[in-house]
Amino acid sequence: MFWIGFLIINALNIQAFDTPNDDGSSITITWPADTILKAMGITRSLNSSGDFEKIADATSRDSIFQDATVQRGIDYYYRLKWNDPEGERFSNVAGPVRAQVQFLNFFRLQNIGLLIAILFAVIIFYINHARTGKKLTIRRIPGLTAVEDAIGRATEMGKPVLYVPGIMDIDDPQTIAAMSILARVAEKTAEYGTTLFVPTCHAMAMTMAQQVVKEAAIKVGRPDWYNIDNIRYLTDDQFGYVSAVDGIMIRDHPATNFYLGSFYAESLILAETGHSTGAIQIAGTAMSDQLPFFVAACDYTLLGEELYAASAYLSQEPVQLGSLKGQDLGKILFITLILFGVITRLLGWNFFYNLFSVQQ
Repeated sequence: MFWIGFLIINALNIQAFDTPNDDGSSITITWPADTILKAMGITRSLNSSGDFEKIADATSRDSIFQDATVQRGIDYYYRLKWNDPEGERFSNVAGPVRAQVQFLNFFRLQNIGLLIAILFAVIIFYINHARTGKKLTIRRIPGLTAVEDAIGRATEMGKPVLYVPGIMDIDDPQTIAAMSILARVAEKTAEYGTTLFVPTCHAMAMTMAQQVVKEAAIKVGRPDWYNIDNIRYLTDDQFGYVSAVDGIMIRDHPATNFYLGSFYAESLILAETGHSTGAIQIAGTAMSDQLPFFVAACDYTLLGEELYAASAYLSQEPVQLGSLKGQDLGKILFITLILFGVITRLLGWNFFYNLFSVQQ
């Protein structure tokens, strides 16, 4: 039996290769299983014929070792060393091999792909559910339900409505969301015959706002209400724009102010000026640093993602409602999975961890 084991050890061949699906920080060494008869050492060198330095002991039967002390882009050589009655023995030299970065972790991609597939399935289900005519209930957003009342108040007072779509251009998602809400506001103001001011600080945003308002007027059968001079470009200077908008508030005294889109330091200046004129103010932004100012100075505030959900909430369009409902359910599902994974790890259960962890 000893000679059989001795022959196996004598013929031991090892392999070394870059660890797959990692960030280029390790090299994997493998050798045939069930061949370790004595304590073995894993040695490494920068040259196939140079001095090999011991880096670890191979005492397990896993037949695999990951060298995590390597540097990227450097060639390494490996071999195993062990002792027997004849003296020191060595395996073949494996190499050269170097650690490299893999830009995609395919094991993790499988798990993420599964979750994404589940999310898409849920969204498609709710879109089809909405298209069949079944009602989808979504959470009430007070700031949006107050839009019609705020416009009605301006109409009763004979004063205009001011709509500020943020200070970013149309390549900003918040500006696009603001334009979606503007379409609904324009429909109501056109229906009631109320003047609507839309000052912008970018030429492209002005062009888009003009088109949105014009289409809204045509949709409600009031094309004569549309006045292109009320949707104007002021300036792309941040505080110059704010000063011009404040001037509109002071001169024209709009009864309702909308601040929807991307805002920075000018948020408090706008909100305070509008509050001083006694206007009803409805604000919304995904800029978390500016939300406290809007909450303090405005009557209603759309918080974060409520701005993006506004279009579906106002239009009640089946595809948008189904997408919104599906995404909300997907968030609940992902949060549940995260909490379940944390709890199972704290309790020492490994099934969930092994299912979604990186497998090598």
